[in-house]
Amino acid sequence: MSFTERTAFAFASLGPLGRMPASGTVGSLAAMLAAPWLFLDASFAARLCILALVFLGGGLACDVVERVTCRKDPGLCIIDEVLGQWLAYLCFPALSVRQLVLGFVLFRIFDIAKPWPVRASESWLPGGFGVMLDDALAGVYAAMCLGVLVRLGV
Repeated sequence: MSFTERTAFAFASLGPLGRMPASGTVGSLAAMLAAPWLFLDASFAARLCILALVFLGGGLACDVVERVTCRKDPGLCIIDEVLGQWLAYLCFPALSVRQLVLGFVLFRIFDIAKPWPVRASESWLPGGFGVMLDDALAGVYAAMCLGVLVRLGV
């Protein structure tokens, strides 16, 4: 395997986390735990840039992993969970631990249930970018629900 392929695998799988059981949940949990330091502390503009870089890098990395493994959306690709989880937190300047966990639960529900158009979006973009897009939409759904709950004082 080339250096580029090894790098793509490491990025797409968050190192060893993508090889763990329930890797999608593990990836979302890692994103939730890292969010206060790597995401929420940044300005809104910086958060948008971070998300754009995760989408672009994740799409390219997942594309390489799909090509090398000859599998569509391999389970070890969990960088998409980071994108979706952080999208769920995008519009909130600060979140309590309770709200972070609530955002995590909401994102996992939408990522697993894949309501319309989340499931359909997997095929809207080619390769690794389709892998990233469905989690982005699940993150948007989670953000909307989290917004309502935060407004209600949860």
